[in-house]
Amino acid sequence: MVRLSPNGDRIAYRTVIKEEDYLLIKDLKSGAMIGGIIIRGINPSHAYFVGQDKIILIGSTYKMIQGFRRKHDVSSAFIYDITTKKLEQMLVPGRRIFRGQSGLGRVVGFSPDLKYAFMPAFVGKDGTTPRFNLMRVNLDKPRKLKTHKQGGQDTIDYFIDAEGNILARERYNNDSNIHSVEAFVNDDWVEIFSEVTEIMEKSFVGLTPDRKSLVMLASPDDEQNAYYAMSLKDGSISEPLFYRKDVSIEQILSDNQRVVYGVRYSGFKPDYAFFDKKMTQTYKAIQEVMPNNSFRIVDHTQDWQKIVFYVEGDGSSGNYLMLDEGQFHMLTAARPQIAGELVAPVRATSFEARDGLTIPTLLTYPLQNIQKPESLPTILMPHGGPESHDKIGFDWMAQYFANRGFLVIQPQFRGSSGFGYKFTRKGYGEWGKKMQDDLSDAVLHYADKGLVDKEKVCIVGWSYGGYAALAGAVFTPKLYRCVISINGVSDVDEMMKVEKRDYGKYHWVVSYWNKVIRDQNLGDDYLETISPVNYAEKVQAPVLLIHGEDDTVVRIDQSEDMASELDDADKTVTFLEIEDEGHSINNSNNSRLRVLTAIDKFLNKHMIDQN
Repeated sequence: MVRLSPNGDRIAYRTVIKEEDYLLIKDLKSGAMIGGIIIRGINPSHAYFVGQDKIILIGSTYKMIQGFRRKHDVSSAFIYDITTKKLEQMLVPGRRIFRGQSGLGRVVGFSPDLKYAFMPAFVGKDGTTPRFNLMRVNLDKPRKLKTHKQGGQDTIDYFIDAEGNILARERYNNDSNIHSVEAFVNDDWVEIFSEVTEIMEKSFVGLTPDRKSLVMLASPDDEQNAYYAMSLKDGSISEPLFYRKDVSIEQILSDNQRVVYGVRYSGFKPDYAFFDKKMTQTYKAIQEVMPNNSFRIVDHTQDWQKIVFYVEGDGSSGNYLMLDEGQFHMLTAARPQIAGELVAPVRATSFEARDGLTIPTLLTYPLQNIQKPESLPTILMPHGGPESHDKIGFDWMAQYFANRGFLVIQPQFRGSSGFGYKFTRKGYGEWGKKMQDDLSDAVLHYADKGLVDKEKVCIVGWSYGGYAALAGAVFTPKLYRCVISINGVSDVDEMMKVEKRDYGKYHWVVSYWNKVIRDQNLGDDYLETISPVNYAEKVQAPVLLIHGEDDTVVRIDQSEDMASELDDADKTVTFLEIEDEGHSINNSNNSRLRVLTAIDKFLNKHMIDQN
């Protein structure tokens, strides 16, 4: 988590020293440490400078919310003052802020003097219906909190100008399915965009540099998503400004005031395009020099004269480099304990599925067999999502398997993101069917190529990948020697019932899952037919189930029920519950070590020790 100060003189980064979690601030000119704080309990996933002397940390933790069942993943923003060494939470539930909300880490802009941050939040007393207001937070004294603009119950976002004045707000009504944008003109709201949609197909994510238009991401039917500008004056929409036929836009690049300066395209390696054509050319030249490495832009100075890159790939477990005056300078290693020569090589390839669809795939080769990779014990590792995709880089779990002598196959099955809207769309209604066939075809293809020992294949997945692992166990039981599911779905029907209970049956989240899983038109019993929990008797391979007890994305019940059904069917099953952990299993320094230790023991018993 390396971040650069606006003038490039300082960096902040997160590190662990003697098992303690720190944020440290270093002066790049003198090399001296000028600040630091223990961030245990915050677990920040994001950080950035506000001026030279303040840093905002966005962290999350699993905890109970008064009036709600189970623990929830609650995100918050904290402000750290390098000069005073003070760390304070910016919005605190119960201090004017409605208690029953989990996302309190959003900042939509700052005042010109950087004294105030503007943050949206639900405001209201317990027992009332809260309103989604825009709050003004004093960065020196966060408890001095004022309402900057009052919103409604269906308000979901705000946009402000360079002076902190309201420009527009975005709304979505789950009852009427109306998605709209209103500009603030002459002290009144003027609607400039409106459509009726069960799922919000358009995303308003920032402002053009002149702040006269909103940045809109949209995906026309059967086309890639593209960047457009929508005028705040009349709602008129420009021609696509950033667009590629082969890949989707993965991320908008913007500053702390939400002004957009470019985009990152998806794929196995990041690719960028900027309004500044020179920057686009510079990035392409860097990538061409080292084609087997990925260069991800982490941060930059306001004038782009200094850029921090995160570099992964051949011979690197992850390094932060700074480009300054055309020269790269090493800042720090992401994993200093893992030398480059220990990193297994990752290569992009592809194969044709049984219906002729090309499936992009990553292969991670074990170093001990790199010279002659033949008939290798193999881990098939489908990703989560399923609208996600793997990337070239240091995948901690894939590297662990390769270190143990396994070939790791990561197929980007139909339904994955990153390779075009049409490719993603082909996965709708295909859970347990063609998406699963793609995984089976990967094993068969690379076995035919001589890479895979068909008698030694274990399928391992996380989240949707965990579902795919269990689906492999029940729908193609002879293909796998063992099965590992981490935070995986076993009962799709129950999953949808929980989504409807938590969100309401007319919520856009439920509509999204109906579109992706059921493809809207499949029969009432369809979800039961694709749920592995209903076919435990078909399992032949030993199964390892791992689940975080506080997971709110995939409830632990999913693994508990699968373990119970397997046990009743007299199958070999091991169930490990990870305490105080959620879906990502990253709250504790030792949690992922526990996961790998359990996997290591399981593989030694069922893959390595057997002939």
